[in-house]
Amino acid sequence: MGDARHPAGRYGTVSRFLHWSMAALILVNLPLGLLSDTLEDAGYETVGLHKSIGLTLLALALIRIGWRLMNPPPPLPASVSRRDARIAVAVHVLLYALMLALPLTGYIFSSAGKYPLTWFDLFGVPKLALTRDDAIVGLSREGHEILGWVMIAAALGHIAAALRHHLVLRDGVLRRMLG
Repeated sequence: MGDARHPAGRYGTVSRFLHWSMAALILVNLPLGLLSDTLEDAGYETVGLHKSIGLTLLALALIRIGWRLMNPPPPLPASVSRRDARIAVAVHVLLYALMLALPLTGYIFSSAGKYPLTWFDLFGVPKLALTRDDAIVGLSREGHEILGWVMIAAALGHIAAALRHHLVLRDGVLRRMLG
């Protein structure tokens, strides 16, 4: 049930690490971003943490895309229909695009902000030469929020599909990522 690259028909250790660490960070960062005003009003400083996690996710996304290009995923089980395989590819492309677009839009509008951009207060991150009046800043700010909601929908669809394969179809698709 596998090939030479994926002897057990499963993803390798690096792919699994990148998948699960990014999933955890995304699941933390989405509510931090969406609830930032409420959390700030309650006295919690979350914006810096949200930005630092976003920068981390951008770096991990670039690594993950490079890794995936060099290490294609294991083949889907033969029981997966062509339609489901095409949907899976489309959702994965969307998720990868969002993993890049969300932190990039955040970086663009943060570059126009008055506060320094740092990574977990350990070191500064260079900003782009932008002002709040630049059109791309407004588009990025609005797009960042919209893309956050799209990420939630895509992630929920991805999770639902994985659970369907595991609990209903019992075809081993989720086990490929569990190790």
